[in-house]
Amino acid sequence: MLSKLKQELRKHASIEKAMTYARFFKTGKGEYGEGDEFLGLTVPEQRALARKYAALPLTDIKHLLDSKYHEHRLTGFIILVYKYEKAKENEKQNIIDFYIKNRHRANNWDLIDYVADKLLGKYLMDKDKSLLYELAKSPSLWDRRIAIITTFEFIKSKKFDDTLRIAEMMLHDKHDLIHKAVGWMLREVGKRDQAVEEEFLKKHSKQMPRTMLRYAIERFDKAKRESYLKK
Repeated sequence: MLSKLKQELRKHASIEKAMTYARFFKTGKGEYGEGDEFLGLTVPEQRALARKYAALPLTDIKHLLDSKYHEHRLTGFIILVYKYEKAKENEKQNIIDFYIKNRHRANNWDLIDYVADKLLGKYLMDKDKSLLYELAKSPSLWDRRIAIITTFEFIKSKKFDDTLRIAEMMLHDKHDLIHKAVGWMLREVGKRDQAVEEEFLKKHSKQMPRTMLRYAIERFDKAKRESYLKK
């Protein structure tokens, strides 16, 4: 089954798209995605194949996650999401343990953003969330991104506390990808309850990195955006 999936992934490959993705995901020397290799598949193509091969065992998914090809890894992570959706309660723990153990293979933002909330977020919804706070303090950029993006699942249920606490922890993070992720999650909070977002902004907007603030206030009217940016 694994070899058939790899054949289908290869069949959809595009040299032109692979070159475009390599630039877009910052794979140059010294960039955050340095050295990553692409086949050139779209995300919808990978989703379709992930759904088709959702029965792939974890041992084979491990081979995908260990691949040098970005699309192998993303397809493997998306398969985990589909497996989790269909899993019985006693199987979900194994899937989550596997995800946590192999999370270092999510070494670019899309590998996190398409997965973390739908997998770890769903699992932690009614559980202790101390793992997220450990990840939020990690020296790994990708661990920190997992921490904040996972809370998107809580936001969808109008549970904002963990998002706000982790956002506060990340106010002085040095990486642009964290600034964008935190700003995005604050914006999502605001979509559900703008007063909650603005309470956070009134307290922290002056110390927030500019990118984080711009992402957070993107949906505000022009006058309100300008008011925050002038502070």
